[in-house]
Amino acid sequence: MNMERVVLTGMGVISPLGNSVDEMWTRMKQGESGISRIETFDTARLKTKMAGVISGFDPEGLFGRKEARKMDRFVQFAVAAADQAISNAGLKLDEMDRDRIGVYVGSGIGGLSTLVEQDRILRDRGPERVSPMLVPMMIANMAAASISIRYQLTGPTLAPVTACSIGNTAIGEAMRLIRLGIADVVIAGGAEAAVNELSLASFGNAQAISSRNDDPKAASRPFDTDRDGFVMSEGAGIVVLESLAHAQKRNAEIYGEVLGYGASSDAYHVVATHPEGAGALTAMRTAIADAGISPSEVDIISAHATSTGLGDRSEGQAISRLFGEEASRIAVTANKSMLGHMLGAAGGVEAIALIQSLREGIVPPTINLEQLDPECGITNVSSHLQSASLRIGVSNSFGFGGHNAVIVLSRFEI
Repeated sequence: MNMERVVLTGMGVISPLGNSVDEMWTRMKQGESGISRIETFDTARLKTKMAGVISGFDPEGLFGRKEARKMDRFVQFAVAAADQAISNAGLKLDEMDRDRIGVYVGSGIGGLSTLVEQDRILRDRGPERVSPMLVPMMIANMAAASISIRYQLTGPTLAPVTACSIGNTAIGEAMRLIRLGIADVVIAGGAEAAVNELSLASFGNAQAISSRNDDPKAASRPFDTDRDGFVMSEGAGIVVLESLAHAQKRNAEIYGEVLGYGASSDAYHVVATHPEGAGALTAMRTAIADAGISPSEVDIISAHATSTGLGDRSEGQAISRLFGEEASRIAVTANKSMLGHMLGAAGGVEAIALIQSLREGIVPPTINLEQLDPECGITNVSSHLQSASLRIGVSNSFGFGGHNAVIVLSRFEI
């Protein structure tokens, strides 16, 4: 059976480093941090007082007041990023078969802020004042549903919930859908907007997030010996995937190709990564095999690297074991050093950054890396921007519950 080649033709981003692909990428190349002290709610009693919060985002300006009020913030981010991606792809939807256009967009936590706010209303003002829109605003599938409804896309629609690996799960499963000829185009990625008192209190009590409150921009430190946990962020990363034949027929600009996808489960613990990175290793190996390449053909790895002690160590060791002597040649970059951990949005955003790396031959810096932790088992991570000959990249995403999703991307070549 001949499989359709799957290419990437559109990109959209809402991120702590800017609400467009160009702005985010420019600031990433400059090694800027999107982390700051939280000013939108009182953090006095919280262990962590910082996050990667979206600024300059105007949902009422984008959607109108009435529509914006019907969407939780994570849905607003997802739809805004999808708008960018669809426009960037130049899709002329009125001339296309909408039954063959899918939407695979997920969120790890969904409308947590809506739930918290409506619970407060229930307790303070009674059940009569609870919004009838609570459930449709809160449920995690509503980002995918809203994009589908907005553009009348009637193909397969799915909202994967694989925690922090959602973006890669969505892109990988969308690739399979197109490969098999079930869809021509899929809008894919993830969104998250869960920066609030409840989530920060829980992550803080779990000792999972950094408490380096005196220097927020230096708090996210992947692979550094002095790392003390991840920094929570919000946003969305959405891409347009389509079959090569479909893209060429409409003379689309092609930004890159999705070569492979691998998924696995640690089957180990509800929050802790497998200490030896067994699941990460399996997912990377599967993705590379699915891409039909050898490990020696990989030029760059976009690491999941959240800045936790165990997580970074186990991922680094998995990379070292899979690539062996080649590991010292392959550039490793950790976008979360600048973006923070965008949870369900991370994979989509990091896939876009990797595509930009491959297109421009640039490895973004891993900022705040002052002393590389030798226990991570990798050596080729730079705190400075690097130029390199790049053709193929691997993007890792791992989530609570042991969900692992890895995609292989490449520059587009005929």
